[in-house]
Amino acid sequence: MTADALAALRADDLADALLDLAVPHEDVNPLLAVRERLLNDPVLLPRLERDVRSLVDGIGHVGSRRRVEPVPPGADAAERYFPVLVCLAALPAVRAYHRRRAVPDGVSRRTLADLGRHMALHRRSRGNGGLRHPGWLQLHFRGELYQLGRLQFQRDRLRSRIGTAVGAAGLPYRTGDHCLSVHIPDFLGPLTPAACDASVDRARAFFARHFPEEEYELAICESWLLDPQLRGRLPRGANVLRFQDRFRLASREDGGGEPGPGDARVIEFVFGDPGLRPAELAPRTTLERAVVGHLLAGGHWYERGGWFTL
Repeated sequence: MTADALAALRADDLADALLDLAVPHEDVNPLLAVRERLLNDPVLLPRLERDVRSLVDGIGHVGSRRRVEPVPPGADAAERYFPVLVCLAALPAVRAYHRRRAVPDGVSRRTLADLGRHMALHRRSRGNGGLRHPGWLQLHFRGELYQLGRLQFQRDRLRSRIGTAVGAAGLPYRTGDHCLSVHIPDFLGPLTPAACDASVDRARAFFARHFPEEEYELAICESWLLDPQLRGRLPRGANVLRFQDRFRLASREDGGGEPGPGDARVIEFVFGDPGLRPAELAPRTTLERAVVGHLLAGGHWYERGGWFTL
């Protein structure tokens, strides 16, 4: 672990950093208690050092995220908060990278504050503090993903499924070329066309200015929100359908392969816990009723991939 990383964890004002990252207030004191335990644990401290070093060494590199297993149910506080402390230790390095790339402070702050949002998602699903999917936050703390208004954009490369479909459509892009992956975070209000337009406009300008050598000309998305079955379940003009209209879907006919099953991902995104059964759910919104109604009718949701040019 670098001196800056260790200093970040030992800092007396670490609570201020936690609040800047939108960490829920109820998690601050437990996190500080776990910090003291980890920094004095002869087994956990070397593990923390390895994970921080791996994270920091990958900063700036596209596709360098390593696989990290989700935190299992029933884990103790040290395990649940461990990945949060890894992110905190990497904070000086990723902020320095943002400064070198002249990323505006507001973009940097909102991007890294996604840590707190994911901790809120963890608490919603499990009722305690922690970080359920720590691997996802590597994208933020390696400088690959940025929050630009309503949407998030990840520096990425075309994978084979969408890359094949894009090539079949006659576009001059192939598997391995640079692209921006579009992500739709929760807890940020309606997915309105105006908000999405503003995000896409910001992304065009942002990546052209701060990553000019990478030439991002194509945006892709892989999500159940692109499942065409939603058109039969949502009213015409719904925000999700307007979002779908931006994309050309990859299909098996153009080499895009079979769509992946997505029932558990849908339930987790909409209701917070992938283990919930459709019959147990209590839908309140139009989207929730569409999701549950389709599942109760014996249907399934699928993750679909699509693209549009920038």
